[in-house]
Amino acid sequence: MPGCELAPPLAPVTATLRAMFGTDDLPGLAPGLLVVDEAGWRPATGLIDGTRLPEFLAAASRRWGGTPHACAALAWKSYSYWTALPVVLGWASARRVPLLDPADVLIHFEDHHQLLTLGLRGSTAVAVLPNDPLALAGHPEVRVVADEAELLRVLRASLLDAHLAPMIAAIQTEVRVGARTLLGSVASGIAHGILRAADTLPGSSVRSISTLLDALDLADLVELVPGPTGEPTVQRRTCCLAFTLPKPKICQGCCVRPS
Repeated sequence: MPGCELAPPLAPVTATLRAMFGTDDLPGLAPGLLVVDEAGWRPATGLIDGTRLPEFLAAASRRWGGTPHACAALAWKSYSYWTALPVVLGWASARRVPLLDPADVLIHFEDHHQLLTLGLRGSTAVAVLPNDPLALAGHPEVRVVADEAELLRVLRASLLDAHLAPMIAAIQTEVRVGARTLLGSVASGIAHGILRAADTLPGSSVRSISTLLDALDLADLVELVPGPTGEPTVQRRTCCLAFTLPKPKICQGCCVRPS
């Protein structure tokens, strides 16, 4: 907009992440989300086309020490959570959706305190509505869509159809693990992300979760149930397989009940 200095396109996402976690130093994302120096980083295409997938799964096996399919499911749970979170928060906070073309998503395995770190290229496209100030700003990475329904279609096409679904297919060439199990982690991660950020987001968190999961055809994989004080909590209908590890873990909201 003439005469007006606009904040970066993903400023609402980074502000919400900072409010959620109290820091820009997050366990799974590059500080500030964008990768400035790409040395040591590689695009996520290497996971989806299979070239780096064995390295990713081997890192998961070293980390958790479980069966190949359980470690793959847990690696996926981590990857899909950190991949989806900027998209989910961008949509929920400001109707700005980073379009996660695998070539624009950068990863590295160099920090041994966590499985992987994920960041975005500065050229990553962002979808916005016509009334967003970015729509008139002339940023080359901004893509203007017609309305709310189209924004959700673009979100699905980018996050699920072009990124997560092909990666699920690649994982299934390496280990035997069901798509429903893996998609359950996507649904759970989206719901947990929205609930954790609820105090910083406009509107109803329950409605936001419902809208996103409906758009992704994942609504049957989780449900929101009242917690101890009546707050919504996530109940999964599939399991991430953490209970099968040498040191078993039953996650909050797991469909597996402790005996």
